[in-house]
Amino acid sequence: MIARIWHGRTRAEHADAYLDYLKETPVGDVRAVPGNLGLQVWKRVQGSEAEFLFVSYWPSLEAVREFAGEDLEKAVYYPRDREYLMELEPNVAHYEVALDARTRFPTVHE
Repeated sequence: MIARIWHGRTRAEHADAYLDYLKETPVGDVRAVPGNLGLQVWKRVQGSEAEFLFVSYWPSLEAVREFAGEDLEKAVYYPRDREYLMELEPNVAHYEVALDARTRFPTVHE
């Protein structure tokens, strides 16, 4: 399994609005691509900035190409990203998921 990891930064006061925007467009687009195995969006606010990691999972690099095109390392941006992001980082990273040992999170009832 391949993890495609994108990093971006917003101002802290825009963090929630940017997360809402991610849910509207990029998340739906990635999930609609045949072969996508899911995704996670991680957010960390530190001081005046908020960092985001957008991690999508794919069975192979060939499947990533269905979303990213031929240049796999090039980040994919949407028109409204410029409203929120402090810079448009040009590249993403791909990692082979060598171990997946997630545990079940407890529910409120446990």
